[in-house]
Amino acid sequence: MLTGPPNLFRKKRESTGRAKPHVGRYNGDVPIQLIAMDIDGTLLDSQGRLPEENRRAIAEAAARGIEIVLITGRRFDFARGIADALPCDLHLIVNNGSLIKSKSGETHQKSLLASDTARRVLEATPEFRAGAAVVFDRPGGRQVILERIDWEDPLRGGYFRRNREFLAESDPLTACLDGEDPIQVMYVGGCQPVRAAMQALENLAFAGEYTLALAEYEQRNLSILDVLRRGVTKGATLTEWARRRGIASESVMAIGDNWNDREMLEFAGLPVVMGNSVKELKLRGWAVTLSNDEDGVACAIRKYAL
Repeated sequence: MLTGPPNLFRKKRESTGRAKPHVGRYNGDVPIQLIAMDIDGTLLDSQGRLPEENRRAIAEAAARGIEIVLITGRRFDFARGIADALPCDLHLIVNNGSLIKSKSGETHQKSLLASDTARRVLEATPEFRAGAAVVFDRPGGRQVILERIDWEDPLRGGYFRRNREFLAESDPLTACLDGEDPIQVMYVGGCQPVRAAMQALENLAFAGEYTLALAEYEQRNLSILDVLRRGVTKGATLTEWARRRGIASESVMAIGDNWNDREMLEFAGLPVVMGNSVKELKLRGWAVTLSNDEDGVACAIRKYAL
């Protein structure tokens, strides 16, 4: 069994401030003004569907004046269908904190990875190139560039087919870095190969130029590792959005299930971990709700926010 990546989980937080103490009582009587929730493994069930109970609970929270934020590793166009299925206004923090967008697609904040850094990352990791992609913030096509697209890939084929209009090939992959800064470099594959890629990236001499975000699904043997601009995390961007909205961290509820959710959970006054979460998040003393196949988001909203 895989164990938690120490540099992602144990290192001191750089972008979102001091971690909150692990206490058993959450928020007291402070009303929740903002609910930030992850999508995959959290809002969606294990089949990638939006449970009706989650949709109803979110609508009820929004009707009571609670702001809703979807915060995800997905690109905006890959997350937009989920946002549109929710019957309320909301904002999206996408690409693990790199962009803040409205439901209609207006960009409120953008933090891109320097093109030169992306190029050096790819040049330093040729052994992982088959699982690599470069992601851009562009309208329409050519948002996700790969060296070669295998439409029948057992891990990525389904994603490729659902996102066909946004994909393109570039051989070599570095050729797509022609001056435009990307959002990120992304590595996708089995858990062990992606862990090896993460270790290699952590040990590069210029590792201080970027931040790594990991999402890991051991039961599917699937991992996604994003190389982002330095300091970019879900938690850092949620912190900035809450500041803009005039909402204190004590009035923020965050719900997540994976490594890349850690910083936003640490920021929130009311952190809630999914029942299907990576086990290390459950050891932090935070509230634990039901799994994503048991309407865990709806349960958490009704128990802690409504």
